[in-house]
Amino acid sequence: MIKNILLGMLLFTVSADTIIKSETALSNDDYELVFSDEFNLPDGSQPDSRVWSNKPRNPDTCNRWNSGSKKAVYIKDGVLVCKAVPNKSERGDTARMLTGSVWTYGKYNVKYGKIEVRMRTNTKKGNFPAAWLKWQNKGIKSENYSEIDIVEMFGNRKAAHHTAHSQLTVSNKRHGENNTFVEKLNVKKWHVYGIEWTPTYITWTVDGKPVGTYYKSKNERLLKQGQWTFDAPCYIVLNQSVGDGSYSHMVPNCKTTYETQFDWIRVYQKKKSKATKEIKESADFNLVF
Repeated sequence: MIKNILLGMLLFTVSADTIIKSETALSNDDYELVFSDEFNLPDGSQPDSRVWSNKPRNPDTCNRWNSGSKKAVYIKDGVLVCKAVPNKSERGDTARMLTGSVWTYGKYNVKYGKIEVRMRTNTKKGNFPAAWLKWQNKGIKSENYSEIDIVEMFGNRKAAHHTAHSQLTVSNKRHGENNTFVEKLNVKKWHVYGIEWTPTYITWTVDGKPVGTYYKSKNERLLKQGQWTFDAPCYIVLNQSVGDGSYSHMVPNCKTTYETQFDWIRVYQKKKSKATKEIKESADFNLVF
């Protein structure tokens, strides 16, 4: 386990122009901005190392070719660029492509609140980008799997996919829960993808419009099977990967380049409530760029 880094209450001024460029605004007075990365660093920079690091490679489809190469992850024109590029330069690396993936593991966690990310991607076969949350796995039973996909795209399909992966949904394919929601749209254009995550439900939004909700069950039998495993702090992942060919639209072209751009990511949490206290205690720090 990477030791969490306590940076304290480090706050930077967010300019009016930065806020205005959002295509949606959370007008609910119950929420306040507690974390934001606008990726406004010089061209060629890596994302701020106090918050982000490269996600390590592992056998999972989305991680199998992860790379720390600056060709796969960098900032340009005020956006975070994550790519999947043919591997022509990394000697001794058997990966067919180098894919860009960053995470806040060990540096920043979030529990409940509203999370929004402004992004756009390509529509090539094999495309597999995502913005998602996964539990920090500290002091929690390992069987309580928890993952919230704010958004994923699959291949050349013009649609955004939003999914809650609980222990029940991953261990029982016939669980009967509606845990995935699909919104058809042009993913090559900028959109704001978000969630509102509470102790009893997760609602996904696209450009501020609700597209689906996953509720905590009132059925004790389902709860014991892990229907709701979303009460633990999670880290954030932003990545560009490619499919493994399980479906025709997920066959990657390892000779071409895939690209996803992330304009910003923001976290809002409730004001003046018991929930706010619990959230702030679960996070390492509140950081606004």
